[in-house]
Amino acid sequence: MVQISSNLSQAAKGDGEAAAAATLLASKGATSLERKKRHLQCVVTGLVILFGLWLTTTIIIILIIAPYCRGRNLLGRHSLPPPSLNQNVLTYSETDAHRLHAYREWVKNMDKKEIECGIDCLFYSLDTPSLSLLVEKQTQAPPEPSSASAKLPSGQCEDVPLSERFDCLPSASPNQEECVARGCCWKEVLEVPKREKPFPAPRIHQPTHGFSQDVPLNIPFCYYPKDYHGYHFTNLTPSDMGYQGYMSRKSTSGYSGDVDTLYFEVRMETDTRIRIKITDSSQTRWETPLPVVPVVNKSSATLPLYKFKARLNDGTFTVSRDSTDLPLFSTEGAAPLTYSDQFLQLSTILPSHFIYGLGEHLDGLLLDTFWTRRVLWNLDQIPEPGKNLYGSHPFYLAMEPSGEAHGVFLLNSNAMDIVLQPLPALTYRVIGGVLDLYVFLGPTPSDVVRQYTEVVGRPFLPPYWSLGYHQCRFGYGSTNRTREVWQRTRNAGIPFDTQWNDIDYMKDHNDFTISSDTYKNLPQLVQDIHKAGMHYVPIFDPGVSASETPGTYPPWDEGLHLGVFVRNHTNQPFIGKVWNPVSTAWPDFTHPLGTYYWSRQMERFHNTLPYDGAWIDMNEPSNFWSGGPKGCLHNNLEHPPFLPAVEGGSLYYHTLCMSAQHHVGNHYNVHNLFGLTEAISTNVALQVVRAKRPFVISRSTFPGQGVYGGHWTGDVWSDWFNMWQSIAGILNFNMFGVPMVGADICGFNGNTTTNLCMRWMQLGAFYPFSRNHNTDDAVDQDPVALGERVVRASRKALIQRYTLLPYLYTLFFNAHITGEPVARPLFFQFPEDEKTYSVDTQFLWGSALMIVPVLREHITKVEAYLPQGMWYEWYGGGMVKEEGEGSYITLPAPYDTIPLLILGGNILPTHVPGNTTKQSRELGHGLVIAPDKKGEARGQLYWDDGDSLDPVSSQSFSHMLFESESGVLRVMCSTRGYTGPLNLRYITILNVPQNATQVVVADKTAQNYDYDPGNKVLTIKELDQPLMQNFTVTWKF
Repeated sequence: MVQISSNLSQAAKGDGEAAAAATLLASKGATSLERKKRHLQCVVTGLVILFGLWLTTTIIIILIIAPYCRGRNLLGRHSLPPPSLNQNVLTYSETDAHRLHAYREWVKNMDKKEIECGIDCLFYSLDTPSLSLLVEKQTQAPPEPSSASAKLPSGQCEDVPLSERFDCLPSASPNQEECVARGCCWKEVLEVPKREKPFPAPRIHQPTHGFSQDVPLNIPFCYYPKDYHGYHFTNLTPSDMGYQGYMSRKSTSGYSGDVDTLYFEVRMETDTRIRIKITDSSQTRWETPLPVVPVVNKSSATLPLYKFKARLNDGTFTVSRDSTDLPLFSTEGAAPLTYSDQFLQLSTILPSHFIYGLGEHLDGLLLDTFWTRRVLWNLDQIPEPGKNLYGSHPFYLAMEPSGEAHGVFLLNSNAMDIVLQPLPALTYRVIGGVLDLYVFLGPTPSDVVRQYTEVVGRPFLPPYWSLGYHQCRFGYGSTNRTREVWQRTRNAGIPFDTQWNDIDYMKDHNDFTISSDTYKNLPQLVQDIHKAGMHYVPIFDPGVSASETPGTYPPWDEGLHLGVFVRNHTNQPFIGKVWNPVSTAWPDFTHPLGTYYWSRQMERFHNTLPYDGAWIDMNEPSNFWSGGPKGCLHNNLEHPPFLPAVEGGSLYYHTLCMSAQHHVGNHYNVHNLFGLTEAISTNVALQVVRAKRPFVISRSTFPGQGVYGGHWTGDVWSDWFNMWQSIAGILNFNMFGVPMVGADICGFNGNTTTNLCMRWMQLGAFYPFSRNHNTDDAVDQDPVALGERVVRASRKALIQRYTLLPYLYTLFFNAHITGEPVARPLFFQFPEDEKTYSVDTQFLWGSALMIVPVLREHITKVEAYLPQGMWYEWYGGGMVKEEGEGSYITLPAPYDTIPLLILGGNILPTHVPGNTTKQSRELGHGLVIAPDKKGEARGQLYWDDGDSLDPVSSQSFSHMLFESESGVLRVMCSTRGYTGPLNLRYITILNVPQNATQVVVADKTAQNYDYDPGNKVLTIKELDQPLMQNFTVTWKF
């Protein structure tokens, strides 16, 4: 700028000298016209030369200093470039008035800070004529944008692609004025871009029934500028466990109660697990007490599979895979960290579109990353797409481009939105608690679930009888009707283990009572069920009647005496309304006496009705009122500053008020834990009452549910769409560590049909928890009620289930010990095959058995994707696919048959199927050997008495390993704690090229064996070989 001013002065001086010379010549009175012309030419030439020199010098100086002066002051600090009037850089403000105001603010800042803006000022002044036009068009003073909005530098808004827009104003009705006030960008999306499906291959089949599977969000109009940061690290230092430090707030969130300083802790707990916890440094906040996570005071990480990186200036951090450097959880380039009292936000860039979990929702297996939202807030809600349902599981599993997998768990019980967008990226928006994040490194999908359940708890080992078929309905109406359905199912030869009753067995729908009018003979029916070697499970709701006459209803009287009911804001029992005639109160299962109170009620009732398991329903908790008799208070708990997109439009919709008090905290924080706390108390009560292995099925769930019980997926509709969606539900809950899960077979709501129920009974025979159940205003849907076609299909499918129960029980044992899922998506077994990533019309039991249900009406063949390997048909044992790459194949599926396939390389333990699990256990075991291309196969069997408490710790079980290769089977018993009979009756060997000339079992020649040349199957029969011995079997040709 000094040089520019000097040149201008020199040029002005030159002009003056030329003018003086011209005046002097004129005053001397030159007489010759030619002389005058010469003098005039000299003057003009001089002026041109001087002007040229000035202009050349000026341009050269400008070109030299411009790159150094643009956007800087003389000390090199960044200054604000002026907003262009020709091309508006403030994209959130498109009006001329806003542009003029932004210019005025810029000039004011320049004057105030005495910043020299260099060449930008010079060029910008050339645009000032257009300012007058803006002033003429302006009729009133422009609205004042926030100072933050005026500070957005060029490119902060225009350079943000749609897929990278992170919502700065996630409210139901965002507006431009509020957006600008937050310092964010505003630009409406006039045309939604075309969806780009991430799936490598289309799903084989997607049934529909009037619902859209995807419920997309609007692309944000209000979004963060590129370099918007919520916090930065003030320090981050190494610690014994990893790193620790503090973060300071850089910007406001737009919500009240911003936390200025955060404590940031990285705990490298194991080689495959890293924990990142962000808390308020100045005060204690709510932290969920459940599940009880491991307390790690010393890191066991020696060769961690991860790396941690933090950027101090912008507060971002990244967990990446050490072997590939792939970021797995990275806040860099995502939405800024936000931490206020009732709004916490954390975003991550995802490594791929292949993401699963984040339940509970009615949806396909592979989540949609095209602007979708998952709401986690437990609610009594009929399953429909896009709505929050009975459980909350803030855990997801993601597949990486390499075929490796990782998982992320946010340990938080408060209501939240989780948004997926096509970058791909994920954003948590939570309205309470802390940010407590676990990242699991796998590297296989099964490894991820093992690591997750190491934190939330391993699944319980179910009693053997619970693996059988269960039957129920709401509205049997009487003991006689219940007995009739129970008996006709048995008479039809359908394998069947457990009869259930819904709330109509109660007097006035009150817990722990029996209707004296319609169900007075129920205890006798339960005795008869037990005599048949079967079991009985009734329903229990958490709410007890709060309007009974004192001294007539112990659940109410004792609850008042012990002070165990959830309390309202006046410290009285919170009163709502569920099925009870007048009013309802809810036990506080977090109260120190809560489990004692619940156990007393269950024990007293068991003395009258000797039930075997517990079905706990309505425990979200559900409330027919929204809040109390007069609603709820008007405060920030009932009406938080940010409301996730919960169904009903309020947190207390069909549940308790958020200000209701539990022993450990208010309902705002405890709500999502209620079902889990009831499951814990019920599990303990059953152990006290029966002194046997507990069996609990719950509707409401939270991480850790699998430790104490199972789950059914609620009041699904009776249609083909819900039948298909049930597969994803079963697979998701296995990922959540809740393997004992099933949907209501044939659907709960609405009337089923013969064709639907026939196919659904076949699919339901392979749910880990297999129960037919429906509502009171629908048709009977037990198999016999729907006719012979349904009976025949049900019987055949359940016979296969009962044959395979030893294999299923072994899978549950492995889940109990390692957390490995029982029912699995195909990609769990074949993570290197991307074509399996979106398959949710088939699934696996363990690694060996594939189930391919028919999901459309009037279909007698089904297309299936078979990944690499040798695949055998279950029923006849013939090979349907040889070794090689994955391929699609059409399988026959007659009306009475569900296709089942065995993967080569596996040995499946079986037993002879009876009509009950008790009978089946007495008929002896078998083995099915399916060799791979090398002729090898492996398998195992876990066995105990099926009902005793904790057989693993007491070592009262037996465990056998099976290995087969080159015509030899080796049986090795590694544990011999089971004392009952356990004998091998038959062996079925697949892919045997010709009939055997000799078969030897435990050094004895077997006399009875058959060969099927069409399917190449050798069957060794009529054995009586003890399995708890080490022995070999050989077959020679």
